[in-house]
Amino acid sequence: LRKEKLTELTSTWCAAFETTLMDTRVATAELGWTAYPNSGWEEVSGYDENLNTIRTYQVCNVFEPSQNNWLLTTFIDRLRDCSSIPNVPGSCKETFNLYYYETDAVIATKGTAFWMEAPYLKVDTIAADESFSQVDFGGRLMKVNSEVRSFGPLSKNGFYLAFQDYGACMSLLSVRVFYKKCPSVVQNFAIFPETMTGAESTSLVIARGMCIANSEEVDVPIKLYCNGDGEWMVPIGSCTCKAGFEPDNGNVCRACPPGTFKSSQGPGLCLQCPPNSRSTSEAATICVCRNGYYRGDADQPDEPCTSVPSSPRNVISFVNETSVILEWHSPRETGGRIDVVYNIVCKKCRADRRSCSHCDENVEFVPRQLALTDSRVFISNLVAHTLYSFEIQAVNGVSNKSPYPAQHVTIDITTNQAAPSIVPIMHQISSTMNSFTLSWPQPEQPNGIILDYELRYYEKDHAEINSTVLRSQTNTARVEGLRPGTVYVVQVRARTVAGFGKFSSKMCFQTLTDDDFKSELREQLPLIAGSAAAGVVFIVSLVAISIVCSRKRAYSKEAVYSDKLQHYSTGRELSLRADMSNCPSPLGCPTHFSGSPGMKIYIDPFTYEDPNEAVREFAKEIDVSTVKIEEVIGAGEFGEVYKGRLKLPGKREIYVAIKTLKAGYVDKQRRDFLSEASIMGQFDHPNIIRLEGVVTKSRPVMIVTEFMENGALDSFLRQNDGQFTVIQLVGMMRGIAAGMKYLSEMNYVHRDLAARNILVNSNLVCKVSDFGLSRYLQEDTSDPSYTSSLGGKIPVRWTAPEAIAYRKFTSASDVWSYGIVMWEVMSFGERPYWDMSNQDVINAIEQDYRLPPPMDCPSALHQLMLDCWQKDRNVRPRFTDIVSTLDKMIRNPTSLKAIANIPAVPSQPLLDRSIPDFNTFSSVEDWLAAIKMSQYRDNFLNSGFTSLQLVAQMTSEDLLRIGVTLAGHQKKILSNVQTMRVQMSQSPSTMA
Repeated sequence: LRKEKLTELTSTWCAAFETTLMDTRVATAELGWTAYPNSGWEEVSGYDENLNTIRTYQVCNVFEPSQNNWLLTTFIDRLRDCSSIPNVPGSCKETFNLYYYETDAVIATKGTAFWMEAPYLKVDTIAADESFSQVDFGGRLMKVNSEVRSFGPLSKNGFYLAFQDYGACMSLLSVRVFYKKCPSVVQNFAIFPETMTGAESTSLVIARGMCIANSEEVDVPIKLYCNGDGEWMVPIGSCTCKAGFEPDNGNVCRACPPGTFKSSQGPGLCLQCPPNSRSTSEAATICVCRNGYYRGDADQPDEPCTSVPSSPRNVISFVNETSVILEWHSPRETGGRIDVVYNIVCKKCRADRRSCSHCDENVEFVPRQLALTDSRVFISNLVAHTLYSFEIQAVNGVSNKSPYPAQHVTIDITTNQAAPSIVPIMHQISSTMNSFTLSWPQPEQPNGIILDYELRYYEKDHAEINSTVLRSQTNTARVEGLRPGTVYVVQVRARTVAGFGKFSSKMCFQTLTDDDFKSELREQLPLIAGSAAAGVVFIVSLVAISIVCSRKRAYSKEAVYSDKLQHYSTGRELSLRADMSNCPSPLGCPTHFSGSPGMKIYIDPFTYEDPNEAVREFAKEIDVSTVKIEEVIGAGEFGEVYKGRLKLPGKREIYVAIKTLKAGYVDKQRRDFLSEASIMGQFDHPNIIRLEGVVTKSRPVMIVTEFMENGALDSFLRQNDGQFTVIQLVGMMRGIAAGMKYLSEMNYVHRDLAARNILVNSNLVCKVSDFGLSRYLQEDTSDPSYTSSLGGKIPVRWTAPEAIAYRKFTSASDVWSYGIVMWEVMSFGERPYWDMSNQDVINAIEQDYRLPPPMDCPSALHQLMLDCWQKDRNVRPRFTDIVSTLDKMIRNPTSLKAIANIPAVPSQPLLDRSIPDFNTFSSVEDWLAAIKMSQYRDNFLNSGFTSLQLVAQMTSEDLLRIGVTLAGHQKKILSNVQTMRVQMSQSPSTMA
């Protein structure tokens, strides 16, 4: 008996699920109940209504007054009608009282029982539902009254039942004590355990259900209520079969057999696998697609697996100058789908078709380039007279699931020769009373080689029909024969073999009046004379100082420089100098770097009276709402540099770099900051960093350029030391040279060409950057690369000697700097001249010492570096020559196999500090650190290479065995091992 449950008294079987505690009907021996007093209750044997022998208790002291007879146990009674007993006195009763008493142990005996109402708890006064007459009694008819009473709740281990007679005549035929509970049941795919009823008949007991195997709850937790009669009420919540299982007979979840599936939970049945799919195991939730078939991201599990489409068919092209229309038929096979769309891949190719590159970003596709629903596209803004290759890809909703490239058809077309676009603007360079000189940039789309330009001009007050035409082979022209103080309207247009482009918009320029001319001449005459005199004195002083200082240094420094640099005083250089014998002095000879006909000419933004005008002319203003700043990637002199995104109307979103002008700037700082944009905006070349635009109408002021994923070239090379082949390095140098060739042809001198100012994108394309002039205008000594010289800042290690000594910056001095960049590239970002001071570098160069070849540097490349470092700037190669030379090396890689010799004998000039002296190291760890390979320290030591003598015997197989797998690192370590062997052979004492 559970203590908290309700106990009931009855004399018959209940329909509910019941647990019997005591039943006197099955007793075969004396019951042994306790009666008080002895003359009261008496145990006798009798018969039940079925004439079965039973043990009963009876009492019938109706003739005696004041009866108080107790019987202690738990039974059901049978009562007799008092009127059926003759001559009964008034003490006869037809009821008795039922009590119970809880206890944790057996305590009641005849001597210890309580024969009074206290401490019992009364259950009820029991009265018969039906009394029995004398006729019934005399006729020996057996009639039974059955009463059921509930009591509780109970909290102790057990209890007693007590029956109190007041003077009735009755027999307790049987007593059965039981409690009710709800039986275990499976309902709604959940199992509910046996649950006892509550203390009251109206009580409801919650039973938590547990889902059967392979099922799970739906929505709310499942439960049933057990009522006081032991019956289950309506369930709340339910379980349902899991995905991969179906219901069977309402109470079992059966696994889906092979070849079928069920994708979600619920009452649904398993389904057959859709076409082109299969399931090979039981309980499948989805059928796997067969080879060559796929299921799209939005496809439902019950949909068939589909395949990729075949290629488009029957492509037709219509070329019109620099645009093309492509049309095609849909694929023969759609893969069983209706969502077929088309992508266009555009490539611009060389005429010999040997190499192609992706088309420029300004190429436009109408309606769009990707996800075309129609089989037609219009492509414009192509370059004239150029071979293009177009791939038309057919894709559908499962193409991204296939490991193979999209099926496509390719068509090659060559654009026609087209006239150039409009010249965007003109500038007046100078003006006199009878003439003015104009310049203009090249058309944005030249569409071929510009043959010449045609100017049309006329007096503003006259009709256009009276205009005069002037031809110019370059993008500058001097218009003469004009009237003083007169305003002229001028237009210009460019011409290619395809004809003239459209005239530019009309612009007005004015000649000087007589008074203006005389006033200007008076203002400039003293300045010209003074500048000339000062220049002569200054040059003579410099020459004298240079001669004295160089003689004093010649002998004291030579030994120092020979430890690090090579001395170059060859017959080739002497012959080159002899070829220039007609030049009176290095500063007096005109450089051979000049712009080519038809090229743009760089215009210095500082020549504008209002610098903001230069910004408006050369840089596009960007709406700040189209710029999204994301994260800081660096800091510049004027403020922080961010990575961000730019989304211009009608164009795709791109990553950009954003330079910002810090708060609290003055006008001069703003002018210097934006001058870089005015410079950069004049350039358009794949190896020059591209200006996207500026933000000047809000704060902070921004310069927005294309984003270069790999950052500065010097740090990128150091991070990837030994990871690139010679051909890859030459390709990088070729890109830099191409960008500098473009700048030199525009008559722009960079002044600060160095690997730190070259940016690298994700495709390893190198682009020249950093066109700011601020470092030449401020005395900031925070950067040791720049040293004060003649009132400005000069990067000594990268600067040509004539620029250091005389501030003579030309494209030839940029060539010298380019040679240093070549050395940086081949040494994977090592610092030029290592730890030498700037003054030592200047002195060494004056004595014809030059940087030695980096490790494994081809001799052809080092010779090109030496050509760039010719002391006479007039005999250095032009960037056009450098590009041509590098192209030849790329086309003939065998020319790069000869490695420049690096003497290892200490008496000869030490060429490179990357080849350390073996004798200076005491351990393998020190040696690895010196050659920048410390990451392999544990590999060496754990493999037994614990001494330099053992390391000196290593082979390439040993390196692979210990885990050095990168080819560049193997090459570097083996090169240093070879050097160590040479040094060991020259130092026998060390081996001992």
